[in-house]
Amino acid sequence: MTSSIPVTDAARDALAAFRTITSLPVQWGDQDPFGHVNNVIYFRWFESARVDLVRAMSVSLSMNNSGTGPILASIQCDYRKQLKFPDMLHIGTAVSKIGKSSFELCHSIFSEHWNGIAAEGSCTLVIFDYIQNRPVKIPDNLRIELENSMKANQM
Repeated sequence: MTSSIPVTDAARDALAAFRTITSLPVQWGDQDPFGHVNNVIYFRWFESARVDLVRAMSVSLSMNNSGTGPILASIQCDYRKQLKFPDMLHIGTAVSKIGKSSFELCHSIFSEHWNGIAAEGSCTLVIFDYIQNRPVKIPDNLRIELENSMKANQM
């Protein structure tokens, strides 16, 4: 999802600690009858940013032949500013915590309209064995990649 949309200097500075920056425009249809972006849309943006982070890794995080892959365990968002069409957003994403079988990502949404952070969120992903229906230990090669994707001020 990372595109050729230029990232402003202010956004780059605000999101410097993040591993990836995903740029997305606010779409007219993202708004609800109250004239601002509907709360559900932020989770779609986080999903796009999460996919960009995974694609930036050298280790595959998708479902493999063993039936093991990631599953979303939780997600949350703190809304700081109302977003409206038109606007350009830049979403910083990084790993913030690594556990035995799970890891947490953090996100910050920078709004060009507000020239600052408009929302922050996080999600927890679990490495899951879909055949045995249970969490499994994060493989060593993935753990190394996750450590390399940690938010700069978390290290």
